Formats: sequence, C-alpha cells, structure tokens
Amino acid sequence: MTNLVLSDMYIYPVKSLAGIRVTRWQVVATGFKYDRKWMLIDAERQFLSQRRLPRMALIKTTLTDSELILSAPGMDDLSLPLEPTMGDIINSTIWHDHVDTITVSFEADAWFSCFLQIECRLVYQPDAAIRPVNPDFANPEDQTALSDGFPFLLISENSLVALNKAMQINLAMARFRPNLVVSGCDAFDEDFWRQITIGTIGFRLPKPCSRCSVPTIDPATGKTGKEPLTTLNRLRKWQHKVYFGQNALHDGLGMLSVGDSVQINLTGTQQPPL
Repeated sequence: MTNLVLSDMYIYPVKSLAGIRVTRWQVVATGFKYDRKWMLIDAERQFLSQRRLPRMALIKTTLTDSELILSAPGMDDLSLPLEPTMGDIINSTIWHDHVDTITVSFEADAWFSCFLQIECRLVYQPDAAIRPVNPDFANPEDQTALSDGFPFLLISENSLVALNKAMQINLAMARFRPNLVVSGCDAFDEDFWRQITIGTIGFRLPKPCSRCSVPTIDPATGKTGKEPLTTLNRLRKWQHKVYFGQNALHDGLGMLSVGDSVQINLTGTQQPPL
C-alpha cells in the first residue's frame, strides 16, 4: 500500500440531496463544513431521504461564500443564507436520534413541498445543537451533523472498480455518496483499516457502512434500478445486510485537499468479516 492519495471529496449540504464535488475543504467538529447541516422533515418531524422520495436526487446544491443555492427541474432556483436566522425550534428525528433544529423559511418549505409533492419543511442544525455519535463506536467527544450516523464515509477507487467489474456496468462513485475517496490501494483494502491519517488529520474507521436502496437511484433521472444491491447481496452480505465503504471519525480539525497523502496507521480483521 504505497502512494495512497485522497483522490476525491464530496459534501452534501442538505441531507439526501445531490452533493458537491470539492478539491479543498475545511474539517470542523461535525465533519466537513456545511456537510448535512440542513435536512427535510415530514409532518411528523421525521427526516426525509431518497429511500422514501427518490425524486430528492434531482435537487442540486451549490455553495457560494454566503448562500446555499438549490435547483430542481421546472423550479426557479432557491437561494438561502449559509447562516440562517433563528427560526422555530423543532426536535427532529434521524433514525433513533433526536436533535434540535431550526426552521429556515416558509419560502423554502413551499419550494420543497411543491417539487416533492409532499408536505415538508427544511430545517438547519445550529452549532449549539450537539449530536453525539453512537457511543458503541465513538469517543464521548465525537459528533456529527445530520448524517445517518457518522461524519465521514470513505471508499477506495478500486473497490468501485471491482464492484463495477462484477456488475458488468459502470456506476459512478457519486451513487455511493462518499465524503472521502482514496486511490492507490487494492479493492476493499479499507475493510482492514482502523486508523489512518489524511494530510495532517487522523481518522478512525470503527464500522463498515451498510447500504440501503439509495445507490440504486440514478442521480440523473431519479429512477430506481436493481444494481448495485443485487451484486452486493451476492458478494458483500453479512448478517442480512450488505456493505460498501467505511464510516469514519476524525481526530483533528483543519483542511483537506485532493492529492493529500493517506497513511495507514493501524489495521485489523476485515470488517465486515466476509
């Protein structure tokens, strides 16, 4: 494992909407800055995702120095401030977690409700609303924003190459919604990594990422297919779940850039134990 490199990075400002490919980005306490700081909730204050609404994949996000800009087919662009003014506090639910969020605007709620054809609200996680990571896999000080559970997801380029070869199709890495993509290692080497350093920031990889239906959704059309879940069920299944990529926690703050070196500091048994 020589010359391992951070080859790609992605952020997802609004949970489960299209992401943004970046070349240099700041790491803050919750992960990448602005990563999953916003999300959509339904009338029961439950988070919404592409699992339930594949059409969410069609909503694109852009960041400027001061705004989050959202665009969708047939809709005028919606521009929102990066630092929302204080709205109503809503205790929102993400799986088994509850986190205090604030409403963004009636305009945003109407925009999303119109496009998705469901009553929903856009909420934002203020910095004061600390959301800890599952203590079974994390230290007490670890936190995340509005992700499913961890601040980072890491996948190696050659893992996708191997999966595409097995499927005999060519899915893009964006289907799998990683934050960190690493090149220079063999396929699925990341299954064995426990502690790594990217640039100057240390990471722990405590748990493999079990995959849901989202990677089956074509980001260009919002339509759902059978792959990659069919092939993952054949090759990467353990205890009734399928796995691709590794969840990661960070031990420092600072900047990451595409091209940063990746050092493997500690390895362990394969996770999942396939």
